[in-house]
Amino acid sequence: MNQRLTRILCVDDEPFNLELLEALLETRGYDILLAVNGPDALEQIRTEQIDLCLLDVMMPEMDGFEVCRRIKSDEEHVNIPVIMITAYADKENRIRGIEAGAEDFISKPFDGTEVLSRVSMLLRVKKANDQLHSAYQNINRLTNFGKQISLNFNPLHYHFMDNIKLIISQIIAVSPEQIDHPQRVLVALHNLNGESTCHLFSHSNGAITMTSLPPSICRHLERLASGIESVWLNQSDLQDGYQELQAKLGEHMAIPHNMVCHQSSQITFCALDYGRPINRYDAEVLDTIVAQSLFIKSLSEQIRETEDAFSYTVFSLARAAEVNDDDTGEHILRVGDYCALLAEQMGMPAEFISLIRRQSILHDVGKMHLSSEILKKPGALTPGEFALVKLHPVNGAKIISDHVRLALAKSIAISHHERYDGGGYPYGISGDQIPIEGRILSLADQYDAMRNARCYKPAFDHDKAFNIITEGDGRTMPHHFDPRVLSAFRAVHGRFAEVFEGGNQ
Repeated sequence: MNQRLTRILCVDDEPFNLELLEALLETRGYDILLAVNGPDALEQIRTEQIDLCLLDVMMPEMDGFEVCRRIKSDEEHVNIPVIMITAYADKENRIRGIEAGAEDFISKPFDGTEVLSRVSMLLRVKKANDQLHSAYQNINRLTNFGKQISLNFNPLHYHFMDNIKLIISQIIAVSPEQIDHPQRVLVALHNLNGESTCHLFSHSNGAITMTSLPPSICRHLERLASGIESVWLNQSDLQDGYQELQAKLGEHMAIPHNMVCHQSSQITFCALDYGRPINRYDAEVLDTIVAQSLFIKSLSEQIRETEDAFSYTVFSLARAAEVNDDDTGEHILRVGDYCALLAEQMGMPAEFISLIRRQSILHDVGKMHLSSEILKKPGALTPGEFALVKLHPVNGAKIISDHVRLALAKSIAISHHERYDGGGYPYGISGDQIPIEGRILSLADQYDAMRNARCYKPAFDHDKAFNIITEGDGRTMPHHFDPRVLSAFRAVHGRFAEVFEGGNQ
C-alpha cells in the first residue's frame, strides 16, 4: 500500500497567487488542492483529508479570519495548521489571526524559501500532534477493550484464538484512512511439541478474513527477531538486509512494506502495512496487547487446572458413596446427564444446566453413613433400617456442608427424595417448597434406579420405566413428580434411553 501524500489546501481569490503556491509546493512532493473562496475551502476541508491550509486573509464573501475560526471550532479539524497570508503585517491583523486560531503568518509578497520552511516546520509539529493524538486514542481504545475482556472473562470458556481474533478486530485497519492501524496481521501459535499453525488476517468487504499459511513462515520470522522479543521495520529497513525474508513472505502473501513483530515461545504476532512509518511506540503497543493476552491465557489455564482438580475431588467423593452399590458407579454420571436433559428442555439457564450436570453426582453421598448390609439387603427393610435410609439426604447435606461452590449439590442431596405431593422424605415438603434441582433429580434418579438390576429387583427396559413414571404402578405415581419436570421427561425420554445404553456398552 502506497502512503498518502501530504495534502495542502491553498485558498486565495487571486488565481496568480494560487498558481505560484501550487508550483512551489508541488516541487516538494506535496499534493495540492486549491480553493478560490471561504465556502469552497470549508467544503474541501469537510470532504478531503487536509494536512495544512495556506489561507489568504482578504477574500470576498468570507474573509480568512472567519474561515480560520470555523476550521478551529470544528473538533474534527481543529488540528489542521493554518498559515494566514496577508498583505497587512500590522499588529492588529496578527492579533485577529491569533484569536481566530492561526498557527503562523506569511506576508505578501511571499518568499518561496520562507513558505517552504514554515510549511515544513508546521507539518512536523502536526505529525507529532497526530502521533500523540493517535497514541491517546489507541491507549483509550485498548484500555476500554481490556476492561471489556476482564468483565466478560470466563476462564472455563476461554479460547485463546478467539481472544486473538477480538484483538485483531480492534487494531486492524478497516479503511485506507486509518493510517495508524495495520492493514494485515500475521499470527502463528506454537505448542509445546514445537508445532505451529499460521494465519493471515485482513479486512475485506466489511469483515475480517483469515487465511491459513504454511508453518514454515514462522521459522523465517523467528530468524527476523534474532532472539529479541519485538522488532519494527520500515520499508527502508526491509530493503536493507531482509531481501530473503521478503522473498519467502512473497511466496505466500503480498510483500509487506513495514511490519512490527512480537516473538515468544507461544505466539508470533506481526502487524503489517501501517499507512505511515512505524516506530518504537507501535512495537510497545503490540507487546502490551500480546502480553495481556498471554497473561489471560495463563490465568485461564491455571483456573481450569484448579477446576479440574475440584471436579475430580467431587467425583471421587461421589464414587466413594457408591462403593457398596451393585452398579459400577456409572449411575452417578448418567443421573447428571438426565438432569441436564430435563433442565435444558425446561429452558433453564446454561450455567444451571452445567452445574446440575456436575453437582448432581453427589446426590447420594449420604449413603456413606449406611452399612453395606442395608444397601445390599435382598429382602424388605425393617422399619428401623428404613429410618436409617431416610437419613441419608440429611447426612449427605452435612458431608457437603456450606461451601458456596457446592450449594446446589447440598440442595440436591437434601431434597431429591421429596415428592411433589408431599409424600417424600426427610421433611415431607411438597410442590414449589422443593427446590427445582431436587424435583429434577427425583425423576432422573427414579428412572435410572428402574433401569438397573438390584438385589431386590430386576432391571426394567426403557418402555416399562417410562410407563411407570408417566402412568404409575401403585408404588411410583405421576403425581410424585413436578408436572413441568414430567412434561420435559415425556419430550426427551428417548434421549434418556440413549444415555443409559451409552453408559452400559
